Amino acid sequence: MSGPRISLGRAHAIASSMIADAEYAGIGLDTIVAVGGLRRFAPVVDEVALLGVAREADHASVQTAFARLPMVRRSRPARRSSMTVETTHGPVTLHLSVPGQLGAALVWHTGSSAHVDHLRVRAGSMGLQFTAATVRGVTSPELACESEHALYAMLGLPFIAPELRNGSGEIEAAERGHLPALVSERDIRGDLHTHSNWSDGRHAVADMVGAAVDLGYEYVAITDHSERAPASRTLQARDVSKQRQEIDALRHAMPHINILHGVEVDIMSDGSLDFDDDLLEQFDIVLASLHDGRGDARARLTERYLRAIRHPLVNVITHPTNRVPGRFDGYPLDLDRLFAAAAETGTAMEVDGAPGHLDMDGTVARRAAAAGVTIVIDSDCHRVERLGIQMEFGVGTARRGWIGREQVLNTGGADEIRAFVERKRAPR
Repeated sequence: MSGPRISLGRAHAIASSMIADAEYAGIGLDTIVAVGGLRRFAPVVDEVALLGVAREADHASVQTAFARLPMVRRSRPARRSSMTVETTHGPVTLHLSVPGQLGAALVWHTGSSAHVDHLRVRAGSMGLQFTAATVRGVTSPELACESEHALYAMLGLPFIAPELRNGSGEIEAAERGHLPALVSERDIRGDLHTHSNWSDGRHAVADMVGAAVDLGYEYVAITDHSERAPASRTLQARDVSKQRQEIDALRHAMPHINILHGVEVDIMSDGSLDFDDDLLEQFDIVLASLHDGRGDARARLTERYLRAIRHPLVNVITHPTNRVPGRFDGYPLDLDRLFAAAAETGTAMEVDGAPGHLDMDGTVARRAAAAGVTIVIDSDCHRVERLGIQMEFGVGTARRGWIGREQVLNTGGADEIRAFVERKRAPR
């Protein structure tokens, strides 16, 4: 089924709620997980899809119970191995498979269609069947695969991570043994882009730092919006010293985490920065963003960014295209020029995990890394309860871009972050 496109954040929330309801109701599934574009961390998905595993004899009763979950308003006629229900938040499709076929079913229903079609043809050339019937467990028992690793191995391939299954050369890379070792959440040692109630964040600095501690981070940067940013609230120049005093106090109270006093400074229409250099020098790290460029010509937007990239106090360009998945494709930029300048000046570029950005997306991040740009993966989080999931979205988006841990700045420690900042500032 194809319907209105759904953002990654919304799709995740719907899937998580349905899975929790199904598990609480005890509807007879051995396993229930999200699949489809959501599992590939696609920025927008056509549907929220789940995969459930149960004995084939129990499929009808599982479908009946699924249609009675609290979020469900009505259900469509069930097919043998799947059903779609309308929930209070949109349509959800449940696919069913049987024990012993979880791996094959996960690969089939995670997609993309281009990836699965390639595998289906490959299986056929080996005398195997990889079809919808296969993953239900009703044909081709020789392709029974409890794990995805086993499915790929049976097809003569190494495991291909879900985020790479986009028909963008991943199978050819697997055949040559050239799949990347992807960055993972456990590699991330800190978050360099968070907001507090000094600007448009919901929670105090102490709350944001506490959430970072709970995630096991070695460091966190508080980077509120500068005063002329188009945010609901902004950090005024006159209040920077007060915020620093608050952060200094927290450093004494919470010595087990490094707290960086940063800022997300706006890039003005002429490429200058919202705060002057004397003020920017006082921050531990400076992020620069462009928020007001819709309608500007490609050359003008690119020049604004280039001036910021070349500024010795700017360390990170955040969400470079400023896209809104499903609503705005992002600024028309000469990305090759931006990446070349960023690599030359030692300026990092961000993969932003906020569902409203997911920028740089996989394709753009892959181009940036190939150009030698240092990547930062951040949450851009404004609420404590979102810190973890938005970093998860950021990592998933970076993995879609074939990014490895060695290409990511914040897989290093706090001393490496400080050294990165100092290398660019030193010439001053």
